[in-house]
Amino acid sequence: MKKSIFFLATALLISCNSTAQKNNPEVSKKKKQMTQKTDKVVKTDAEWQQQLTQQQYYVLRQKGTDRSGDGGYTKHFEKGTYVCRACEAQLFESGSKYESHCGWPSFDDAIPGTIDFTKDSTLGMIRTEITCTKCDGHLGHIFDDGPKETTGKRYCVNTSSIKFVKSE
Repeated sequence: MKKSIFFLATALLISCNSTAQKNNPEVSKKKKQMTQKTDKVVKTDAEWQQQLTQQQYYVLRQKGTDRSGDGGYTKHFEKGTYVCRACEAQLFESGSKYESHCGWPSFDDAIPGTIDFTKDSTLGMIRTEITCTKCDGHLGHIFDDGPKETTGKRYCVNTSSIKFVKSE
């Protein structure tokens, strides 16, 4: 009898949850944003080298890393949007930025559909690399040690890979 009641309660919870998500316009909107295809930016290495500084090219195209504390976005908290330095795709809103004290700009969330995630086992570590969906530019890595009161994620981003656009 207890098993039957447990089974019915579980089935009811699952059906209510999936119905609520189907009828929730915010969830539908977010899913649509996440599945939208972006037009890929494809350039030769020579074109990227011409467009980017040596450091930006090293980080974005060769998967390099800025030195800790380098650049101006670690303690930058103006209202606006952070875009990919290579293709100007919007990546992070300023409201998701926080001070993680790790030496690199940190965000607890990205704009849906703008970041790709890839397993990275270089340097004897297992991490998740984050890249720009539009141009495949290396942005940094994501970790599970972000603010627990929000997403619990820390998008650890190289300053050389992003550019800030101030809100009007």
